[in-house]
Amino acid sequence: MFKALIFTAIVGIAFASPLSPKLLKTIGTGLSSAKKVVDVVVPHVSGDDVHAETVNRADDVRADGFSAVLETSNHISESRNGDVHGNIHGDYGWISPEGEHIQLTYVADENGYQPSGAHLPTPPPIPAAILRGLEWIAAHPPAPETYED
Repeated sequence: MFKALIFTAIVGIAFASPLSPKLLKTIGTGLSSAKKVVDVVVPHVSGDDVHAETVNRADDVRADGFSAVLETSNHISESRNGDVHGNIHGDYGWISPEGEHIQLTYVADENGYQPSGAHLPTPPPIPAAILRGLEWIAAHPPAPETYED
């Protein structure tokens, strides 16, 4: 059981490792020849992400709230402001692997986390027949039920 746990941990580390696939093929050789990891595919990590540095960081904590800003050299940015009631307004963004600038704005307050952004999926519109049915139901509420003893 313990060997299986160790093997699983090594495989997990191998998949998360930025090492080359040739080096990763040899992981597990010391365990046994039957448990050798082969053909590991490691996702491509761009040089900008690996060597990113903090360009700007500012944190301000006050009695009435806080504000924080973070920018990195690989175009990741975040800013947020909070008040004394625990409400937070913020945004963050990055450049996708396709080169698209992704920007997300959010509010976190008594109504929960409410993100908004052009890249987020939206529900399809409600069909006209359903809307008419909902209007009819609202215009014709059911009669109240009466209970007799």
